[in-house]
Amino acid sequence: MATHLDLVNRLRQFTAARDWDQFHSPKNLAMALAGEVGELLAELQWLSDEEIEVALNGDSALRGALENEIADVFIYLVRLADKTGIDLYEVANAKIQRNENRYPVDAAYGASAKYTRRNREGQT
Repeated sequence: MATHLDLVNRLRQFTAARDWDQFHSPKNLAMALAGEVGELLAELQWLSDEEIEVALNGDSALRGALENEIADVFIYLVRLADKTGIDLYEVANAKIQRNENRYPVDAAYGASAKYTRRNREGQT
């Protein structure tokens, strides 16, 4: 099974072989990432949750399109993290820890309110 570093190295080799590193500034990668997220959203726009669920439970064109767009988003995110020296696993785990503190189970269970709103309303 490939690791995170295998993917980072493969992306480095892919871009180097094409002399694309010159285009992969953090700003450009962030903009490309935003564009790919837009393409992902476009695949789901106007579909109901039920239509999406049905399509994802089978071998559908939507599933294939989502796989491609999610892969694009992930690739640009991995590339952006690499170019900025950010360890995705480290920062994701740190963020989850912060969220565990912000959203304790007893206060957040079944609620969608952001922690800042919950705190303003006097809830803990």
